[in-house]
Amino acid sequence: MKNILLVEPKRSKKYHTTYPPLGLLKLSSYHKKRKDKVRLVSGFVDDGFKPDIIYITSLFTYAYEPVHDVINYYREKYKKAKIIVGGIYATLCPDHLKERFKDRIEIYRGLIDEVEDILPDYKLVPDCDSTILFSSRGCVRNCSFCSVPRIEPKFIPKKSIKHLIYPGHKKIILWDNNILASPYWENIFDELKEVNLTVDFNQGLDARLLTEKVAMRLKELKIPIVRLAYDTNSVRNAIKKAIDLLSDIGIRKRRILVYSLYNFSDNPEDFLNRIKDILEWGVVAYPMRYEPITPMPKNSYVSKNWTKEELEMIAKARRVIGYGGAFPPYEGLRKKILNAKNFKKAFELRPPLL
Repeated sequence: MKNILLVEPKRSKKYHTTYPPLGLLKLSSYHKKRKDKVRLVSGFVDDGFKPDIIYITSLFTYAYEPVHDVINYYREKYKKAKIIVGGIYATLCPDHLKERFKDRIEIYRGLIDEVEDILPDYKLVPDCDSTILFSSRGCVRNCSFCSVPRIEPKFIPKKSIKHLIYPGHKKIILWDNNILASPYWENIFDELKEVNLTVDFNQGLDARLLTEKVAMRLKELKIPIVRLAYDTNSVRNAIKKAIDLLSDIGIRKRRILVYSLYNFSDNPEDFLNRIKDILEWGVVAYPMRYEPITPMPKNSYVSKNWTKEELEMIAKARRVIGYGGAFPPYEGLRKKILNAKNFKKAFELRPPLL
C-alpha cells in the first residue's frame, strides 16, 4: 500500500479551468482499487500526508508557469517521493520541461491506458455535478493548427459509455474531438438518450459529418447548445448545410454556437468574412484566438498576417459588444458587422461620451 498525492496547480489567471482534473480523478480510482491511500490537492498543501508517489497534471502550454511552481514546491518538500508530471503541456513540450527540471521528475506523455476505461473518482470533487468523458480519443482530421494528433495520434472509439457516467450527476460533458467520426456514434447517442441527462458536446461537432440523420438524433437529446467550428473557408458550405439541417428540425439558431479561429494562417479580412457569414446565418459567433504549442504567455503570440492592435480590437469588441466572449446575432450587432466595409470598421468601438 502506497500514499498517492495528486496535484493540480493552483488555479489562477495563469492556470484557469472550470473543470475538475479528470486525469487525476481517474488515477485516484485506479490507485484506490489497489488499496493505496490517495489525496487530491490544489496548489501548495502541507497537511502531514507523506506521499510515495506524486502525480502533477498540466493544462495548455501557455499555463506552464504554475506547473513549474508546484513541481518546485513538492520536489523540495518530499525529496524521496517519485514525481510524475503528465497532461497536455507535459505531452506537447517535454523538452521544455526537461530544460527546467533535469532530475527528480518523470515526464509521462500521452494517455495512461490503464485508466482510460475507469470511472473517475468524483467523490474527490463533491461540488461537481457533471460527468466528463470521452467516447472516443483522437480525430480523423489532421488540422495544421490542432495539437490533438500529437496528444492522441490514434482514433480509438468506445462502443459504450454508460459505465463512465457517475450516479447522481445532472449533466454529461463529452470531450471527444470528433464523436461523429466514431462507428459507434449511434450507440453512444442511444445511451445518452436513455440516461436522459443534459448533454454538452463540448469540443464541437464536425459539420462535414452532420447529416440529416445525425440532426434528428441530436434533437432527441437534451442539448442546450450545439457547437460547430468554422475555422477555414474550406468548410463554409458544410457549416451552412449543418446550420440549415439543425434549424429545419427545430433547433433555434440562437442555440447554435460556431467557433471561428483567428491569428493562425488567416488575416483580418478573412476572419471578418467568416464572422459575417455566421451572423448572417443567424447563429452565435465565438472567436477563438490561436495559441501556439511553443510555451509562451497567453495572448502574446501574433501571427505574420495580424498586428497586436488588430488582435486587441477583437478582444475589446468581445468585452464591450459581445456576450460571454461571443457575438450573438442581435440586430444591432449584425448591422454593425454586416455593413462594415473592412475589419477596422467592423470592430472599432465608439469613443466614450465625455
